[in-house]
Formats: sequence, C-alpha cells, structure tokens
Amino acid sequence: MTIQLDTDFGKVSISEEVIAVIAGSAAMECYGLVGMASRKQLKDGIAELLGRENLSRGVEVRQEQDALHIDLYIILSYGTKISEVAHNIQVKVKYVLNEVVGLTVNEVNIFVQDVRVSS
Repeated sequence: MTIQLDTDFGKVSISEEVIAVIAGSAAMECYGLVGMASRKQLKDGIAELLGRENLSRGVEVRQEQDALHIDLYIILSYGTKISEVAHNIQVKVKYVLNEVVGLTVNEVNIFVQDVRVSS
C-alpha cells in the first residue's frame, strides 16, 4: 500500500515500507534506545532485537482517512527514564517525517517491548 502526495508538479507515491525505514532510522538516533523490536509476540518473554537492516520490522504505518499513525516497537536502555526517551522519539519521528517526506503525522505510538543493558 502506498501513500499519495499531491504537489504542484504531479503526484508522488511513497510506500509504507519507506516511511517505516525513515521513522526507524530517526528513532535510532535518540539517546536511550537500544534498538527496534519485532512487532510479533514475544517468545518466552524475550523481545527480539532487530539489526539496522531490519528497522522497518519494528515499525507499523497506518493511514486512516487523511491521518497517518506510526507505531514503534522499541527496546530501551536500562537506567533511562522511559517517558523522556519515548517523548524524544515521538518528537524526532514527527519532525523527520514532516521535514524529509512532507507528511503530517497525527500519532506516534511507542510500545516498549524490553529494557536491556546497553553495551
């Protein structure tokens, strides 16, 4: 599924996969984030840490009418304030998608799947 942008010069189609990679990359720049987690259920209570090549697997993009909703499944660093890190990720993802892609994001939902000691 793609997202359509109408410009003065024509239409631009952006796949949800591209938006997910951009959102995941923006989130990875935030302090306190160890990595992205798989959107699938936890296996034995342990979240799967995804590598940089799989950033889009930890991001879900939904378009409902004219509203864009981003869900991020993340793993945080132990000892960081969860609410602060989540807020910083929300602000960063909204800003990057607005400035880089030109999309207006209505919601950035954060789902903390695990807390780990970062190395």
